[in-house]
Amino acid sequence: MLPSSPHPLTLGVTGASGLIYAVRALKFLLEAEIPVELVASRATYQVWKAEQGIQMPAETAAQAEFWREQAGVPKQGDLRCHPWSDVGAAIASGSFRTLGMVILPCSMSTVAKLAAGLSSDLLERAADVQLKERRPLVIVPRETPFSLIHLRNLTTLAEAGAHIVPAIPAWYHRPQTVLDLVDFVVARALDSLDLDCVPLRRWEGGDAPDLPYHRHE
Repeated sequence: MLPSSPHPLTLGVTGASGLIYAVRALKFLLEAEIPVELVASRATYQVWKAEQGIQMPAETAAQAEFWREQAGVPKQGDLRCHPWSDVGAAIASGSFRTLGMVILPCSMSTVAKLAAGLSSDLLERAADVQLKERRPLVIVPRETPFSLIHLRNLTTLAEAGAHIVPAIPAWYHRPQTVLDLVDFVVARALDSLDLDCVPLRRWEGGDAPDLPYHRHE
């Protein structure tokens, strides 16, 4: 368990497929008593409907309850949700102190706008603030395959200081469920913010014959 943080983490959720990444990240952050400022893009509403057949509320208090229900953390931790259109929210200002920001899953549309320095909504503005203030910005792109345009945009963000953590799981922790694979990606994304709040069997070295899934030919 991590000590309570004096500053919140900004969690951005876009309309990329894989909202389970955001749900699991929120679960572990709230359980670790890390305050979360959450902003979901406009397209996120459509993805919830398409992937889960449920409607995410627009009103912020109801939306916070919605996210808590999805994450299975009804009471613990501090969570504040922001409308995607509220570009005057606290997280839109560089004077508002945060631990940084993680965007997961992150769509290629959002990547392109951030790489071009565009801020058409609160999520994009909050991410731009992290870059200009030289605070941690973690991008978790959920797309495959990457086009050359995608790669160039991701390179631009990396050169600007963002951490790029593709949603690619490993196997050495011996995953048994889909959630094990999801949690690995979440853990690696939060590692980039120096937040160790996800239970994870980490690599500790070993001889090749003892590696998980090692095949003897």
